Amino acid sequence: MYPEMDLIIDIGNTAGKLVLFENGEPVKEVRTDNRTLAALSDLDTSYPIECAIVGTVVPLTEETKATLEAKPYPVLFLNETVTEPILNQYGIPKGEGADRIAAIVGATTKFPNKDLLIIDAGTCITYDLLVGGKYVGGTISPGARLRLLAMHEHTALLPVAPQEGPLPEIGYDLDTALRCGALNGMRYEIEGHIRTFTDKYPELLVFLTGGDGFNLDSSLKSTIFADKFLVPRGYYHILACNRPTV
Repeated sequence: MYPEMDLIIDIGNTAGKLVLFENGEPVKEVRTDNRTLAALSDLDTSYPIECAIVGTVVPLTEETKATLEAKPYPVLFLNETVTEPILNQYGIPKGEGADRIAAIVGATTKFPNKDLLIIDAGTCITYDLLVGGKYVGGTISPGARLRLLAMHEHTALLPVAPQEGPLPEIGYDLDTALRCGALNGMRYEIEGHIRTFTDKYPELLVFLTGGDGFNLDSSLKSTIFADKFLVPRGYYHILACNRPTV
């Protein structure tokens, strides 16, 4: 028999992630459709869920929202009422996505009042900079899939190169040229951000999360904390501070 668990429902642009936490640590992750959350019913019947939080960067369908609201456990929706104190605490401007807010909370909970660069490589790559625990700003650029699709959709003849495959330093055919341009370009971009802000803030700590992993320059790796659960950890902390009741 499992102890009671908390459920993080992290809905992104391409998929939903359901992450179960036990005693403050992630113990199970399930990917699911970001519109229907079809895998949620299996978790409901298999684990004793005590409470849940929903963070989404896409609009919920009325059906999915009604399903979540009908759960036998309390569900916290990450809305403006919940996020406003967080925005005020860190000086984050309104309009930031739920996932970026959660990543900031996840990183600053681990290292409060530190200089942090948070990089989340998903559908888009987001960079968020905090200095002394306060938000300075951020940037957004296309992720791997978007880069590969853009070269196909905005040219007459270029195909969509598979994201998986050989990745030499420079391409030796059309597929590898496209893949190198997209993926090596992302790596150089990420390394450039890290070097630029590390030069400016020598005590900077870097968090790297998201679905697209990278083999970064070995000279940078000692400054990087790779945490695939950074965003769910942030949601968990937000839930812990705003725990709803039935």
